[in-house]
Amino acid sequence: MTNTTLFAQASDLSPEDYCVLGLATCFVREDGEIHQLKVLEPIPSAALEAILKGIPTSYELACSKTLGEIFSEDTVNIPPELTTDTEVSFCDRFAERVAAATRTYKSRPEAKEHIPLGTIKQDFNYSLERKRVLNASNVVSTEDNVKQHSHTHKVL
Repeated sequence: MTNTTLFAQASDLSPEDYCVLGLATCFVREDGEIHQLKVLEPIPSAALEAILKGIPTSYELACSKTLGEIFSEDTVNIPPELTTDTEVSFCDRFAERVAAATRTYKSRPEAKEHIPLGTIKQDFNYSLERKRVLNASNVVSTEDNVKQHSHTHKVL
């Protein structure tokens, strides 16, 4: 989605609006093996406030930008603060999620104080203990069923 398309579809947003982008360490499962990758994704205000309270997170760092800095003409710009030695991928539906996250900061402007515009925050409780697998599928089997007591559904 280009800059023009984003602002045409989200008429309530402007290039001056604030958003936080985070660099997350995620994993994908391919052929039984798990591979690590860096993902650039927006962080909504509620998630940012929870992360700042010290919960373990896959985000290494986050920076605040305006939509005009993120989207230019026909391209999406990865902020130089978020570039690393490894390749950085965009999250699924990046433009839609940026628009949604931006709206959270418009509705809670006090959340902008956590990371002032143009700054980086790196002192998160970064942890990979619980791996964030992007293409994980939950397969339910009959063994997952909880056994109930025989009198559970009887009228006594």
